[in-house]
Amino acid sequence: MLTLSDVQAARDRIDGVVRRTPLDYSHSFSEMTGAAVHTKMETFQRTGSFKIRGAMNRIATLSEAQKEAGVVTASAGNHAQGVALAATRAGVDATIVMPKYAPVSKVKATEGYGGNVVLHGVDYDEAQAHAHEIEREEGRTYVHAFDDPMVMAGQGTIGLEIAEDCPEVDTVVVPIGGGGLIAGIATAVTETLDDVRVVGVQAEGASSAAKSLEKGAVTEIDSVDTIADGIATRSVGERTFEVIRERVDEVVTVSDREIALALTLLLERSKTVVEGAGAVPLAAVLAEAFDYDDGETIVPALCGGNIDMNRLTTIVMRGLVQMGRYLKIKMALKDRPGELETVAGIVADAGANVYAVHHDRTARDVAVNAAELELELETHDEDHAAEIVGELEAHGYDVDVLV
Repeated sequence: MLTLSDVQAARDRIDGVVRRTPLDYSHSFSEMTGAAVHTKMETFQRTGSFKIRGAMNRIATLSEAQKEAGVVTASAGNHAQGVALAATRAGVDATIVMPKYAPVSKVKATEGYGGNVVLHGVDYDEAQAHAHEIEREEGRTYVHAFDDPMVMAGQGTIGLEIAEDCPEVDTVVVPIGGGGLIAGIATAVTETLDDVRVVGVQAEGASSAAKSLEKGAVTEIDSVDTIADGIATRSVGERTFEVIRERVDEVVTVSDREIALALTLLLERSKTVVEGAGAVPLAAVLAEAFDYDDGETIVPALCGGNIDMNRLTTIVMRGLVQMGRYLKIKMALKDRPGELETVAGIVADAGANVYAVHHDRTARDVAVNAAELELELETHDEDHAAEIVGELEAHGYDVDVLV
């Protein structure tokens, strides 16, 4: 099993290349939760993710023959960038297999770091199977995204930094995809600090670790479905599961709606861009997915900030809906002059701003002498949105809330 000395040795190998990322006390999230929340800002890491730590440590341990033959790996994006950069710095040729639907920004970034990208499969597991084919055919060394002791040790250096920067920490909250990050962090903090709790978090649509713990053995799920693509794996690793079972106190899940809300709040309150997987630990704290006491010192590990801009727009809109800051409604109007102006007046008097208006006389489900109106509104919060709907209904309109 992974040891503290493995993690300490990894820190020596990657020192000078990997950044020591800040630990930031958040007044906003502490007030929201009643806990003392310190976010580990791994979003500021080189390549925008923690993955460079494990990749750098693994490639540093290759033999000369292995370096000459090159490496291959599979990744949804962050590990891809880490391996590409680490291999380029070491003068090692790297082939990176990524799912066909990997975010464009992550594909381009991987190529920019010097990796030879091959797009294959619909998810990480299909990409990984193809990468192993390349491994066999070309004699390359496979650099596993998580189920490798050297990769796990490299990720564990985050835990050493948390223990040094926040020795009073009560609970460290870590996302789980394949389990390499939490295996490394759990090893570092539990072997360094007394009475620290480690909580793992998965997306509801990719909850292989939670299911594996329930069954007592590694259990693969049939498919994954989550906005947190960085942790969208069907199974944790055999090696990582051994550490999770031994050193992680609890594993919980959060919904995509909760992830979107946390991501949006990080943008607004902390001015921090994170990807879905990076928002997962904070989502668990905000949603109270696990029990914690008032004043408890909690460190959510924000593991990455590599999010596709198109996806960011969609997720932020979902987050605004969760916060009651965006309202989309539909209603039928009498098709007569001044009716639209009346509705606009009600909305304006209620203090809402109009994003968009769609007025349609040809909709099939409205009367011949009526028109369908859709409004997209900027609102203050859930109470304000409910107030607007109530005002419209009080004026005789039948309002259908779409989002």
